[in-house]
Amino acid sequence: MNIKLISKDNELASLCREVLAELPGHSSSLTAVGVEDAGGESDLCIWDFEPNLSISDLDPRCTKHLFLVHRKDLSNFHKRAAGHEANILLKPVTRAALTAFLGQALSSRTASFLRADRDEILQCLIQTNLRLQEYDHDRTNFLARAVHDFRAPLTALSGYCGLLLGEPLGALNENQREVLQRMHNSARRLSRMASAMFQLSVGRQVKRRPDLQKGDLQECLNQSLHEITPYADEKRISITPDLDPCNEDLYFETDQIEQVLVNVLDNACKFTPRGGAIEIRGYPFFWERRAVNSAMSSPIERRRHNTDEVNSYRIDIRDSGPSIPEEHLHRIFEEYTSYAGGRDRSGGGLGLAICRMIISQHGGRVWAENTELGPMFSFVLPIYRFESHSNAEKEHERPLKYAGAGAQ
Repeated sequence: MNIKLISKDNELASLCREVLAELPGHSSSLTAVGVEDAGGESDLCIWDFEPNLSISDLDPRCTKHLFLVHRKDLSNFHKRAAGHEANILLKPVTRAALTAFLGQALSSRTASFLRADRDEILQCLIQTNLRLQEYDHDRTNFLARAVHDFRAPLTALSGYCGLLLGEPLGALNENQREVLQRMHNSARRLSRMASAMFQLSVGRQVKRRPDLQKGDLQECLNQSLHEITPYADEKRISITPDLDPCNEDLYFETDQIEQVLVNVLDNACKFTPRGGAIEIRGYPFFWERRAVNSAMSSPIERRRHNTDEVNSYRIDIRDSGPSIPEEHLHRIFEEYTSYAGGRDRSGGGLGLAICRMIISQHGGRVWAENTELGPMFSFVLPIYRFESHSNAEKEHERPLKYAGAGAQ
């Protein structure tokens, strides 16, 4: 199936390609072009609608059209699209909505014998889906406002705990200090979760770029283990960390990567049986960004020792818990979704969704897979090259480019 994306949004193009790569049993190609190059034969045209876009003369050589429209532009769009059959998804489009539509579009192409009454039912479902998207936007906006209000008292609570731990109000004995330290860690964790939930809620409306600074992943892991250790100790879970050194400097936002590690380790602790084990491995890695296989199941040992071509750093966190059902390996990273049962690893669609959001903002990727020794969650952080851009600014460095395959 030939798909044409009429948009200049590189992130949207990347999302479309990722969704198409994850759809089972279908082969398709996607080309991203500007409005001036929108003509030509294709099976599906995806339009990134703007108020000044003219849709009065759609190319008849394209058999189906999908319009991505901001809610505030719906009225304008309906006026312009009068007399045209229009499939609509609201911007910013969610991965789940795009997956559902593209999956249906690919399936319907192989089932062209469907009768007209079925097409009419489909149109009714599309309109219902549009209304549900509007409700979802309202819900997301409400959640964002509520979480924003939560952050202030959580920040204050964390600050008071830090004040007491500093002992300006009086000395503490060891038991009091331990309890306050636990309270402080929990308050900081809640504060980070609230901030991440807020980012998750507004992330599709507001593009956020991480504050990349040279960091130490070992220090991030140590801090994350400090927060997770009390939960692991309760179940007598052994945690074995092993991070290989990286010859390149790594740039990331420390608090954000700590949040990822805490979320994944917390998930592992929940599903690891009493007396089980969690293994953490980190190593330089060659990341083929254009690979279709999202599981990235390259031979690990070869990649660990082939440091001549590494362009990222990879961390694997494997636990001895039950395997993840194959049909849910991708769903566990979806926002606000979960699957039923005691083996639900999605965390209600919050913890792992936050991980994917943070890693995506850093230009990396996170995924899960089942291994012979247990489920494994992995993520890669790209290695960025930094160099000064003028002799007058040798003291101030700026990012030059990502050092990976397929970098733009």
